[in-house]
Amino acid sequence: MKILVVYYSMYGHMYQMAKAAAEGGKSVRGAEVEIKRVPETLPAEALGKMGALEAQKAQAGVPVCAVEDLPAADAIIFGVPTRFGNMCGQMRQFLDATGGLWAKGALAGKVGAAMSSSATQHGGQESTILSTHVTLLHHGMVIAGLPYTFQGQMGVTELTGCSPYGASTIAGGQGERMPSANELAGARYQGRYAALLAERLAGLKLS
Repeated sequence: MKILVVYYSMYGHMYQMAKAAAEGGKSVRGAEVEIKRVPETLPAEALGKMGALEAQKAQAGVPVCAVEDLPAADAIIFGVPTRFGNMCGQMRQFLDATGGLWAKGALAGKVGAAMSSSATQHGGQESTILSTHVTLLHHGMVIAGLPYTFQGQMGVTELTGCSPYGASTIAGGQGERMPSANELAGARYQGRYAALLAERLAGLKLS
């Protein structure tokens, strides 16, 4: 059983969440988990002006994902930062290139999940995850959210992301806040949940 975590992370927040989701996936016996990042669309000069070069260097060892890598996975967890309440352009461009896979039904019946991050507590995490679900549903994927059995999304005593739609984190207006222990736990839980669903769906035939 193969689990693929595909993410974009300008400042490293979604990278941390992706690693946590991978840990969760690996906790399911027999699961092989890979982390890959979508191609960057911004030039290094622009990333430098945005103060993102150090975070990019930290991710240099993570393989870049190709569209052709997706069908080999039994479950795919997408790490999708928010841009104005929707997915970032890098992930949108990557997913827009999957039309050939859609035409062949190459992802139908596979588990799909989404995580997100935003600068503020109500900065569009949920809408970003839900809009990502639309793309996954067009591919015929089975959605794995973050069930309320993850008790970390029930508390009201701390600032935290995560919702039943998927794990998420709050980055802060300057990217100064890295994922909390609770948010990482949510990503870990969702990674395990997606892997367990993929295990249950193994061998599913749609025709």
